[in-house]
Amino acid sequence: MAAILAGDIRKGTTFEYNGKGVYTVTDFQHVKPGKGAAFVRATLKNVVTGQVLSDVTFNPSTKLETAQVETKKMTYSYTDGDFYYFMDPDTFEMITLSLDQVQDALKYIRENDIVSVKSLNGTPFSVDPDNFVELKVTECEPGVRGNTATNATKYATVETGAQLLVPMFINEGEIIRIDTRTGEYMARVNK
Repeated sequence: MAAILAGDIRKGTTFEYNGKGVYTVTDFQHVKPGKGAAFVRATLKNVVTGQVLSDVTFNPSTKLETAQVETKKMTYSYTDGDFYYFMDPDTFEMITLSLDQVQDALKYIRENDIVSVKSLNGTPFSVDPDNFVELKVTECEPGVRGNTATNATKYATVETGAQLLVPMFINEGEIIRIDTRTGEYMARVNK
């Protein structure tokens, strides 16, 4: 297995942790205190059991054994309320995932969108949308003419229900590009 330094972990990094199983990073922060050595604080989620470990700290030079995770492009087909169904576009095979497994991705995906499904030893455990998605703004305050020069922002809701901060000039009905890794507005899309 390959190793990764704790200082290089990012959201979505998957590794074996202290023989307790395979965990994925759901949140992380590089901390450089005024006194003492720098460290990495992370929130980890067990990919099999769903157990969450909060405030786990690592020395940035700690080596972590990465897990062999398979990633496959699949199409988000539909939900029946409790389960979410994804189809392999090559074999038309369907897999089912629970809300816990897809919750973070739901903010950025619609039916028929292509997503990356991650599996460990043939068992799917999470879904990742593309790094950048284009979604329609369904709700926001009207844009005010002349507010393009300032850094003022407002909240907007997109068609998937996700809320994010956008510049004041964005209006309902417009399509915007979002960075799904950070949840931030990137640009207005002219179509």
